[in-house]
Amino acid sequence: MDCPRRAIGTPSTGQPGIAELDDAVTDLAELLERVGRGQSLPADGSVSLLPAPAGRAVAAVLGFTAHHLIAAEVDHGWLTAWLGGMSQPRPAEIGLPLQPPFLTALGQQLNARPGGQDVLMVGTATAAAMAGGLVMEAGNQALLEHLRAGRALRYRENVTVATVPGGLLTLGRGLAGRWEISIEVEPAYRGAGIGQTLAEQGRALVPPGALLWAQVHPANVASMRAFLAAGYRPVGAEVLFTREPAAALR
Repeated sequence: MDCPRRAIGTPSTGQPGIAELDDAVTDLAELLERVGRGQSLPADGSVSLLPAPAGRAVAAVLGFTAHHLIAAEVDHGWLTAWLGGMSQPRPAEIGLPLQPPFLTALGQQLNARPGGQDVLMVGTATAAAMAGGLVMEAGNQALLEHLRAGRALRYRENVTVATVPGGLLTLGRGLAGRWEISIEVEPAYRGAGIGQTLAEQGRALVPPGALLWAQVHPANVASMRAFLAAGYRPVGAEVLFTREPAAALR
């Protein structure tokens, strides 16, 4: 379905901020690019419906400051009915699109399962030299079967794995074709700054000037700190939908 970007909630009392996004933009990749480079969506409690995303995710719900994007092949009327009453959003309603009742209902509409809710973080490519000991593991089937790499393969395309002693990172093209990174540090090596090193190195492995996105579970504070220390910024939250078996989801 080729649907335009459509507001489900009408802006109420929120005042537009500086460098807001043009409401005519309907492409999720373009919206992510602009958000990642510091532009903002109107913080007015509204919800925008976009076409289903490119990539392996069936759909996505993204939350930013008092504004949500829903990228899914879903009927506008159904969505309006579900989110009705948001023309004058109260604080409890602003977060409705990322709450379990709505995510479950959307999953039933799509015959898909929502994954975990992640903090969405973004960094920019750097020209930093590759760290000593970082090994690109092209074609290493054993590593591709690693839990972290396995999840990357479910959500991303063109996945690459790189390792250092005690840790690994994955890079791939994920939601709407964006560059995405994940990292994993073995328990015996934690607390030595390896996570930060991996996050920094990821920024050196993508094309110059590109944005690199990380999805971090809110409870994983060690990973959050590593990405923050490596220069990534939190910009929102998201839930991805897939048609994978339940056992495959985090």
